Amino acid sequence: MRNSLVLILGLVLPGLLMGQNSDPTRPAITGISHMSLYADDLPKSEAFYASLLGWDQVPATGAKSGVRFYANHLQYIELLSPPRPDMINRLDGIGFVTKDAEALRMFLSVHGVAVPEAVTVERDGSRSFLTHAPEGNQVEFTQPGHSARKPKNASESLSSHIIHIGMVARDRAVLDRFYKDLLGFHLYWQGGSSAGRTDWVMMQVPDGTDWLEYILLQPAEPSRWQFASANHFAPGVASITELQKRLVARGWTPTSHERPPLLGADGKWQLDLFDPDGTRAEFMEFKPVKEPCCSPYTGTQPGPSATW
Repeated sequence: MRNSLVLILGLVLPGLLMGQNSDPTRPAITGISHMSLYADDLPKSEAFYASLLGWDQVPATGAKSGVRFYANHLQYIELLSPPRPDMINRLDGIGFVTKDAEALRMFLSVHGVAVPEAVTVERDGSRSFLTHAPEGNQVEFTQPGHSARKPKNASESLSSHIIHIGMVARDRAVLDRFYKDLLGFHLYWQGGSSAGRTDWVMMQVPDGTDWLEYILLQPAEPSRWQFASANHFAPGVASITELQKRLVARGWTPTSHERPPLLGADGKWQLDLFDPDGTRAEFMEFKPVKEPCCSPYTGTQPGPSATW
């Protein structure tokens, strides 16, 4: 009987250990990679991103034809030609940087998330894969390659760090199960336009200072303008006052939508610009100048990119 028990344990225990080891550990997710948007008039958009914002312009890679504007060697805004005219929602997808794309692909697969059979390897050695968040938005995770890009003229850039991206969000609990419970994002700050409301939920990446902002309480059928304002990106700056001076020196004059600088509910100064398709570029100071309303900050404040 004893020999039989030893034999059974010898067969079962290795299987149990293999089962434990088959559940991979989530690799680090360190920040924002990019935001991809549809643009109706690429030359007009180039004037905004390259001439006004001062970001490096390079052709997009892969199957899609378009153009990228780099804030630093890891982060960019990608503009694509729309698949059909007059699209209301201009968002194609968002992206984050990971230390190990293949390990993250396996991690998500084990947890029931649909992923491709393999990562895509680019000529620069970067590895990436696409998946979808619960509300349907396309999400790409990228492991950077070995050939870091160098700016053509870094002094022309108005910001070297995209500190957050935002998107229309319907069900916070559903999104939290993906970003918070599975991927390890954590609450950075949340607040609303009035007492008792939560309009903005900022979820910081688990291994960095960038964050994803859920824009809640949108109408059931947002207009193109509402989509473009909610699906936004935020370049970080040390001083909104200095930013405004640089913009004016480049011939910028505010449109009817571009308000004067304002102090947000999160205690940070910001200035909204809008690209030719209406997408909001929410320039924001890295550090708050007062205590935020609604809730305290629970994460490290961002700063200029140290890798550009």
